[in-house]
Amino acid sequence: MNKLAHSDARNYNPYDLLRVYTYYRTLLGSLVLIMFELQFAPRILGYENPTLFLYTSAAYTAINCMTLIVMWQLKFAPSQRKLFGSLLVDVAAISLLMHSSGGAISGLGYLLLVAIAAGGIMLRERISFFLAAITALVVLSEGAYRFLILTQDNKAIFASGTLGALAFLTALLFQHLTKKIRISYAEAQAQADHAAHLQKLAQLIVERMRTGIVVLNKNLEMELWNQSAIKLLGANVSPGDNIKLERFPELYRKYQSWIRNINDHSPQMKIEGQTATEIKVNFAHLEQGNPTEILIFLEDVRSLNQQAQQLKLASLGRLTASIAHEIRNPLGAISHASQLLGESQTIPQSDHRLLDIINNHSKRVNQIIENILQLSRRRAAKPEHIILQHWLPNFISDYKSGKSNGNQLEIELLEKNIGEQQYDYPYDDESSPPQLHAKFDTSQLQQVLTNLFDNGIRHGKPALRIEIGIDVTHQQPYIRIVDFGPGISDENVRHLFEPFFTTENTGSGLGLYICKELCEANQAIISYKRTAHGESCFHLQLAHPEKAN
Repeated sequence: MNKLAHSDARNYNPYDLLRVYTYYRTLLGSLVLIMFELQFAPRILGYENPTLFLYTSAAYTAINCMTLIVMWQLKFAPSQRKLFGSLLVDVAAISLLMHSSGGAISGLGYLLLVAIAAGGIMLRERISFFLAAITALVVLSEGAYRFLILTQDNKAIFASGTLGALAFLTALLFQHLTKKIRISYAEAQAQADHAAHLQKLAQLIVERMRTGIVVLNKNLEMELWNQSAIKLLGANVSPGDNIKLERFPELYRKYQSWIRNINDHSPQMKIEGQTATEIKVNFAHLEQGNPTEILIFLEDVRSLNQQAQQLKLASLGRLTASIAHEIRNPLGAISHASQLLGESQTIPQSDHRLLDIINNHSKRVNQIIENILQLSRRRAAKPEHIILQHWLPNFISDYKSGKSNGNQLEIELLEKNIGEQQYDYPYDDESSPPQLHAKFDTSQLQQVLTNLFDNGIRHGKPALRIEIGIDVTHQQPYIRIVDFGPGISDENVRHLFEPFFTTENTGSGLGLYICKELCEANQAIISYKRTAHGESCFHLQLAHPEKAN
């Protein structure tokens, strides 16, 4: 800090002090001139040489007035050379006024100490002592001239010597004080710059945080918020807007619940918008003992769900490992026995229907076990950047080629809101159309889309519409799978992604649950809704492509 302080002290230029000193010297010249014209102290002011006193005071006043006008107009910061020249003018003018008034005995010479003090503050150390040396030399020369040629009075030489010594002491004292002042000024400036840097850094950190932060005042108005909070709340606001908490009903209800019972507060909240967003909200007082300002933390629960999902998978893996041998071996024996029984010639034709039921349900139970094992054995997600305009056509082509009726399938791919994304990549070509970037494990995305495609075609026409675009509110990519079937009833929608829930007798009820688990593993959200035209639609809101894993 001291090294920095000394380095900055060399650049210290006390403009305010220079302005005050310019006022002083202008006032001094004017006052001396007026007092001389009014014969206020005729035995002191210009006693020996009135003409020299008059011309010197008039010229000195004129120079000071012009200097003051220049400072008003330009507000300049003069160099050390100009400052030294200005103070040298003061020394010359005051020395002439002193000489014309009887020398150092008149007392006017002590005005030189003010100029020396100003030089000690505004000039560098060597230049300041040089000015003091010139002043002492002039004063001693005037005293010697008066003692040797004019009066031969010992008082003149003693007064001149005293004044010269005081000039050096004044320069030394004010240089020491100025050095302390400059170091303190440099340290204060360094601390102010450091505080400004920390404030800017803190502001950038808050703005870049994925956790939403909102500060409420006592009137429940949002005084501060970051971009993550606005995105999570799905609001469209500007920095100068006056936003009340009541604008977000669900958040306001959570606040009321927290106020009523701080220790029993449910943090989970859902924000309805283009897509439903699950948020964890926590409240805290900004300062202990000051309940008027509230701090709100908003967190996207997808990363938390991903961690919870890993725990579920671990538990499910242990469970399936224990039940696999207990169920699959007897089930295999039952299925094999049923097939052998079906090949027997002694079985009546009427019993073949019973054998079909045994075989079908054996296959169904086996499929359920396979699905559960698939969940427990699934590797951890490894999301990677993909460009949906390139990846999806290839997937659709592979999907159709893998179906026996693939030539009859009609799958349309549409792009929406692609140009409204607010992120970009250096490998994008600015002359080409905007590319829609996403982040997902490609093998798991294939599994999710295959399941959704199969469901849409199985429950409707052999046709699908795939829409891709950017969610304007959250600035995240999405994929929509629209089928042309009757859709899902409202009472079944709430149970849609629960394990083993199915509306078919032959279904395992694990397909959509697996899709949901795979999406959460990739920090994506899957939801079901109807389009504006009432069509059945599954909506995949993918993670932001710039989000860390």
